[in-house]
Amino acid sequence: MKKVGITGGMGCGKSTVLNEFRKLGIPCFVSDIVAAGYYCDPAFLDDLRALLGDSVFVADGTADKRAVAARIFADRKLLEGLNALVHPRVMDDFDTFCSRHSGAPYVLFESAILFDYGFDRLMDSVVCVYLDLEERLARLSLRDSASRDQLMARIDHQLPAEEMMRRADYVILNYEGNPRARQVAFVDKSLRQ
Repeated sequence: MKKVGITGGMGCGKSTVLNEFRKLGIPCFVSDIVAAGYYCDPAFLDDLRALLGDSVFVADGTADKRAVAARIFADRKLLEGLNALVHPRVMDDFDTFCSRHSGAPYVLFESAILFDYGFDRLMDSVVCVYLDLEERLARLSLRDSASRDQLMARIDHQLPAEEMMRRADYVILNYEGNPRARQVAFVDKSLRQ
């Protein structure tokens, strides 16, 4: 089975592009959504507590994701520790996902940190969704209700979008008014060959 990574900086519109691929019948694995589910797994929460301590947990025993984000984006070692907990689980779940969709022409693996952690080496091709920084910040400020400084702190932990574009096999420019569906159709046709 052909595995295709899809990446791009925060706020570039990867979800919108994934929806275009879904319309074409392509199975899409969204790593952030899968990883968010781990916060309901008692074993994962135990590992998270061992890494970050009790301060990121609320009275009912659940993790406060904002507190987790504040801690890990302020300390690169903690970010690496969390990634060491999450990434192997994500890749195991992706393998299962691929098995369930073995009849598809290819599957998409979405991750904003595809290049940062070497997931691109596990893919046959990579698609980058691109949008310039100022437009991404405008979208993110509406979506996340976060300050520019908070958003930039998170963005600074990712590979620059221009570097992602350079390393990708395909680039989709995700500006409003740009023919997104046509770009996706072109990439899809190429990947099916």
